[in-house]
Amino acid sequence: MPGNMDNTDVQILKALQQNSRKSFRDIARELHLSLNTISTRIRRMEGEGLILGYSAIVDSTRAGFDMTAIIGIQISKGKLIEVQKRIANDRHVSAVYDVTGEWDSIVIARFANRTELNSFIKKMLTTEFIERTQTQVVLNTVKEDYALPL
Repeated sequence: MPGNMDNTDVQILKALQQNSRKSFRDIARELHLSLNTISTRIRRMEGEGLILGYSAIVDSTRAGFDMTAIIGIQISKGKLIEVQKRIANDRHVSAVYDVTGEWDSIVIARFANRTELNSFIKKMLTTEFIERTQTQVVLNTVKEDYALPL
């Protein structure tokens, strides 16, 4: 079992990942547990920071963000965290990863069109401490699932 969770925690998390709008009562009924057990465990997992929050999963294309880019970035030594935090604040950015390999960081970002992507890349290339970037545009999304394999 992942982390220090027991089977009940895992089952509750699976239920929430399937539908975070499901009521505590429905989860309790589904898992054959008391409402108090479900409520207590969810509050504990929230308090421990295991559950970070709840949000709607939005279809990016239908929301007007037709382009997804995966951007590799090389950053000057000693400036990694500073630059990553700055990039993470951009509204187009979905994820910033500190990675091994040729790139120091990988950024996932979404754009309405090529003009927005172009502006973002040009801004990054003129940002202090960014040495080099490589951008890949996603042509087709085969799978995109943020649920953990519990």
